[in-house]
Parts: sequence; structure tokens; C-alpha cells
Amino acid sequence: MKIKVLTTFPEMIRPVVSQSILGRAMENGLISIEAIDIRPYAENKHHNTDDYPFGGGAGMVMMAQPIVSAFREAQGEDFKGKRIYMSPKGQTLTQKKAEELAKEPELIFLCGHYEGVDQRAIDLCIDEELSIGDYVLTGGEMAALVVIDAVARLIPGVLGSEESPVDESFSSGLLEYPQYTRPRSFEGMEVPEVLLSGNHALINKWRREESIRITYERRPEMLSGIELNKKERAFLDALIREKEEGDNNHADD
Repeated sequence: MKIKVLTTFPEMIRPVVSQSILGRAMENGLISIEAIDIRPYAENKHHNTDDYPFGGGAGMVMMAQPIVSAFREAQGEDFKGKRIYMSPKGQTLTQKKAEELAKEPELIFLCGHYEGVDQRAIDLCIDEELSIGDYVLTGGEMAALVVIDAVARLIPGVLGSEESPVDESFSSGLLEYPQYTRPRSFEGMEVPEVLLSGNHALINKWRREESIRITYERRPEMLSGIELNKKERAFLDALIREKEEGDNNHADD
């Protein structure tokens, strides 16, 4: 996969993507990530990329011309992928969305700054707007990095283990079960015995039930779309009854 990030602060992107799993994936030729500075594409004397908004108001707006020129060179003539503007007005990133983007051969991200981007640049260059949550950042760079990380790790070979992205939170529709490693005992806390049993059927059952329990406790709305077998449904019903009984006891106090 080819990923390009159009930004006025490329130094915010380059050091991050060169590290850890993303860095190794680039070294191994699994992905390429390029940060492109928008400023050299500005045709004005001082290479400014922002100006005052028409109609007045606080702050500055990123100009259409440098962005459009940068996009046209970045995508070339045979671009086949998605062009994404990181914006709080966009669709919220989910695991499903990351999986969709991971199937694209190329992605180009536009990182906004100041009070936003001239709408004409969005109309000419952007296929979709994407948000990482209901809050506002000082720029789109960190948001783009979140999306890049979520997408890149789904590309075969990037994580090194094909099972890793399947078992994680949200991939199965449930939050992930607890994980443990050595030592078996730490500050009086023990690893659950089932994980030491060597019985993979029991281990898988425990992990599934723990995922159901944690999802019910923290994100119960996610369970509405999950298909549970009879035993899993009974386990969830028991959790619900236990919570209701606890709530009733607190109400009586």
C-alpha cells in the first residue's frame, strides 16, 4: 500500500512512521508512507498556505491553490485509491472503516490546520472526510497518524502474525480479553489457572467469556450486533442478573 500525507508540518509525520511496526513494514516493502509539504506548492511570493476567511471571523483558512496543486502531483494520472480529509465533521473511524481502507492500494491524507480548509479544495480533491472522535485537535497530523496505524496493521505481514488483528478488540465485535505473561505470580496476583492448563478448548471458552464480560461492563451497546451461542447467551444473562441484583441491593441501602 502507498500512503501519502499532505501537510504543512511533515516533520510531525516522518519521525513517527519511521519507528516500530510501521518502520519495519516500510523497510520490508509492505507499505510506503510519504509526508509531502504543501508549502512549496503555494504560488504566492512568500509560499503562504493560509489567508483570512471571506465573510470575516477569527483565525485563518488554508488556501485551495496549494492543496489542489499538491494533490495533483501526489496522485499522478493513474491514482486508484481514496483521498481523505481529516476533519471533525467526518465519519467517525471504526475498525470496520479501517478494514475497508486497508483494501485500498493507495491512500492520500490531507491534514488541515487553523480554522479549516477552503471548501473548494475539498470539493475538488477529497473523496471522504474522516474523524477520530468528537473533539478538536490543533491539526490533522495526529489524527492522520491514528488512521494510518489502524489501517497499516491490517495489511498482511505488517504485524508478523496473521492471527493478531483477528483476536483484538473490535475485530470480533467484542472488546479483547485480558492478557498475561511471565511471571505467574506478581505482587500477590496470579495468572488465571485456566491459562496454564494447556487445554485450548477451555482457554478459548474463558477468553470468549471474558470478552463478553468486559464488553458488557464497558460497552454494552456493542453486544446488540453479536451472535452468541446458547452457552454464551446464558453466561451473558447471568452477568445481567448479577448486575441487576447488585443495583437493587444498592437501592435498598
